Amino acid sequence: MSSHNLAAIAKAMVAPGKGILAADESTGTIGKRFDSINVENTEENRRAYRDMLFATRGIGEHISGVILYDETLRQKAANGTPFVDVLNKAGVLPGIKVDAGAKPLAFCPGETITEGLDNLPKRCAEYVKLGAKFAKWRAVIDIGRDMPSSTCIAANAHALARYAAICQEAGLVPIVEPEVLMDGDHDINRCEEVTEWTLNAVYDALYMNRVVLEHTVLKPSMVISGKKCAKQAPVDEVAARTVRVLKRTVPAAAAGIAFLSGGQSDEVATAHLHSMNAQFKGELPWPLSFSYGRALQQASLKAWKGHRANVPAAQAALAHRARMNGLAALGRYSATFENK
Repeated sequence: MSSHNLAAIAKAMVAPGKGILAADESTGTIGKRFDSINVENTEENRRAYRDMLFATRGIGEHISGVILYDETLRQKAANGTPFVDVLNKAGVLPGIKVDAGAKPLAFCPGETITEGLDNLPKRCAEYVKLGAKFAKWRAVIDIGRDMPSSTCIAANAHALARYAAICQEAGLVPIVEPEVLMDGDHDINRCEEVTEWTLNAVYDALYMNRVVLEHTVLKPSMVISGKKCAKQAPVDEVAARTVRVLKRTVPAAAAGIAFLSGGQSDEVATAHLHSMNAQFKGELPWPLSFSYGRALQQASLKAWKGHRANVPAAQAALAHRARMNGLAALGRYSATFENK
């Protein structure tokens, strides 16, 4: 794929008023989601659930792309149409998760390194043939006692950069996802410090691995208080601190930024994104968008419950959350829209 095409895809992924649906849950992870609604974790149920999501009317109005799991990329809708074709027809770019998950990092108790570089060039070539236009790799940075370590940050930054280079060489736009977890009791000051440290390391590694930044999308976590922190920072402070870190670390050449929700509730994740775009409208070199999983799917999952009769309600729930986040990406969201 030509560099022009990669640039166009990256730009389309963060188009105004649009964001990315993360539907790349592994078999184990989606099993946990299904447990919450008492649905058996079978291949057919996983297919039916994704079919319901992707067939949502007007999904392409606020969703630019969908990150798929390996199994899902190969599956078909109930009418026999490959999911890739369903998405393409809706004007939505198909993407693929290519990492093999976070595994224990040697000599760094409690920390992880994301694996999956083995045979990645071969897998990327296959994914391109199957219709994928972009890829995703998630690194996990935990905050705790004596964590993160320099070893953890350096190792994960290097892996992210190698992945990104391999993807671009194969013709895929890489989503670079260094997630600083919001678990723990750390305050927002500590989160800001670790996020800045992580992003600086990631962009150093991307440079050393000759990754073309114009052909990348960053998927970072927001600068936010830990879940167990007694003092939770307000929405506008989260927005201001997050943007401050991004301005200090992310080169203007990057195609765009699509935040992960990281365990935030649906409406809080939307409010944070809106505040960033409303406060800093016209001041930033890249668009600020979303790449949410649970924060887009949770209401839809609860409405669906595994029953075909509930599909219209579940699709309406997804369409609503997509619209809310599309407005937030433009700085036009209001909590009053939630009841309309």
